Amino acid sequence: MLDGNLSRVTWAIQRYFASHPDAADSAQGIARWWLVGEGVEATADEVEAALGVLVQRGVVRAQRMPDGRLIYAWAGVRGAGGTH
Repeated sequence: MLDGNLSRVTWAIQRYFASHPDAADSAQGIARWWLVGEGVEATADEVEAALGVLVQRGVVRAQRMPDGRLIYAWAGVRGAGGTH
């Protein structure tokens, strides 16, 4: 089971993907743009941890860019407890 804030961040990211299934961004972009729009405050570590959970569940996929950044996108499948 996830702790309170990690759970909140994980759900906020899933909600964003439910509304924007073609979206993709770095953890920093998700923290700065997506979560702020959802009214959720989170540290970079919390966002990265939430994305790690979603990648592990198969809900989100990570792709390494040529510059080394990881970009996260919806994997196109329903996750356990997911909204999509």
